[in-house]
Amino acid sequence: MLSVIPQWPQELAILLVCLATLVVGAVGFRLSHSTSDFYVASRAVSPTMNASAIGGEYLSAASFLGVAGLVLAYGADMLWYPVGYTAGYIVLLALVAAPLRRSGAYTLPDFAEIRLQSRAVRHTASVLVVGIGWLYLLPQFQGAGLALRTVTGAPEWVGTALVASIVVLNVASGGMRSITFVQAFQYWLKLTAISLPVIFLLLAWQSDGGPDPARAGLPTTRTATSTVLPSRVKITVDRPVTLTVHGRVDGERVDGEIHLVPGEAVLSSGTTVTMAAGTVVPHATALHPLDGDAWVTPGNRARDYSAYRIYSLLLGLLFGTMGLPHVLVRFYTNPDGRAARRTTLVVVALLGVFYLFPPIYGMLGRLYTPDLLLMGRPDAVVLFLPGRLLAEPWASLVTALVTAGAFAAFLSTSSGLTVSVAGVLNQDVLRGRIRASVGGFRLAALMAVCVPALLSLGTMRLTLADTVSLAFAVAASTFCPMLLLGIWWRPLTARGAMAGLLTGGILATAAVVATMVIGPTTGLFGALMAQPAAWTVPLAFTAAISVSLATRRGAARTATPIMVRLHTPEDLDLDRGAGPRRR
Repeated sequence: MLSVIPQWPQELAILLVCLATLVVGAVGFRLSHSTSDFYVASRAVSPTMNASAIGGEYLSAASFLGVAGLVLAYGADMLWYPVGYTAGYIVLLALVAAPLRRSGAYTLPDFAEIRLQSRAVRHTASVLVVGIGWLYLLPQFQGAGLALRTVTGAPEWVGTALVASIVVLNVASGGMRSITFVQAFQYWLKLTAISLPVIFLLLAWQSDGGPDPARAGLPTTRTATSTVLPSRVKITVDRPVTLTVHGRVDGERVDGEIHLVPGEAVLSSGTTVTMAAGTVVPHATALHPLDGDAWVTPGNRARDYSAYRIYSLLLGLLFGTMGLPHVLVRFYTNPDGRAARRTTLVVVALLGVFYLFPPIYGMLGRLYTPDLLLMGRPDAVVLFLPGRLLAEPWASLVTALVTAGAFAAFLSTSSGLTVSVAGVLNQDVLRGRIRASVGGFRLAALMAVCVPALLSLGTMRLTLADTVSLAFAVAASTFCPMLLLGIWWRPLTARGAMAGLLTGGILATAAVVATMVIGPTTGLFGALMAQPAAWTVPLAFTAAISVSLATRRGAARTATPIMVRLHTPEDLDLDRGAGPRRR
């Protein structure tokens, strides 16, 4: 059973993280004076500071909570998520980082217009930036609501409102300059919050006899466990099971033992479910978790079209990283292309260290919190584990620490996304320009969080990491072709770029909508919709290249000098008729 631990340490941790975020942001506010400060921190951020800030904003709810939840539900194959999250920066380093910094752009739509000399492509890119930003913000707000409800019992909308308010205040007050300090601070807070508790949890695991993780394939309660369902849930019973229930099952009141046969049942919100030690835990129907050998075996074939799902996921993560607006805007803040490359190298190291820890939570969660599968909330495993493994006062202190790290994840990622979305809204939707007013940027920041905050109040059909992977798939299907071809292929035309953006955007968005509305499904259709990158990315590249070749006479006249600028180091002067000359 979950230890009864006081709520005030978690509430205090949340309060301290929020106050620290505002205080650190205030330092940036004092240094923010120009529009350039708000958009790109006057392009004066050092590689080390920028790398910490990127780590802070990139390690989102999906990284801090979602990866552990995926390992809890689906086992070893989910380790591809942190591999893909990190390796995407290697692709970014090799192909995009330095040329993008040399473009002189403030945002992705700026780059599209500079390279292709087309307002239509710019406007299309603007719509996609806002859409991807909102899709990525959605799980941040959902995670905030989940975390606050888990540790304090407060309604989920309170966590959403809290994170949204602080993000708007920080971004509107100091823009990129402000959140750079905040995100750098929050990376190191998150690393501490995810790594330090592992020491205590592993010691407790060893003192409990160190049960073999290989036996965790079948989610079985180790002790009598009582769970209160926070919302209505449809469960799937794979094996006959006896539960003690106080609440409603399939609409009928039950107070006592109930024997469930294989099939489905609906448990109402507020129902208390008690399982004796050794009970095989039923699971939320929407999860489709693995059990038995499938959970512990990498490359298993228990899930339908497993190989396709893995390769499509990796393709989306590797190529989607370069299309995430909140990631790319960071490279505009470097002084030059060389600094952009150094930043990326440091980011790979910082992410690699962080991702060592979430899988440990997932493994321990399979042993000690399998009832989260019944609740349909495996993402909460990081928050639940300390109460299951540790005695007081350590349970309260460690839970407070991981809660602080979780809120730092929500705040830092939401801040970066809000800056990138607000920049585009201010320039294109509010009819501003690159030198648009600071007041317009602040209004755009408010607009940037309203839509995803409201959408997050709906019922979650996907885990946090699954929702984020859909944002990666859309980014990979749209901006990846435009960036790679725009940087490395001179014949790209405005019409070709438009064809690629529309093809990838429409197809990937359709898959996202189908998955989020219908929920995870089985079969070929379910695999194609849940992981669309493997077919949407090639189609987008094909459309962009084919249309460019068919309209090659429409290539921008400035294509050659722009390509020279993208690939020429900043320490070279290109004087007309004199060739390159070192400064």
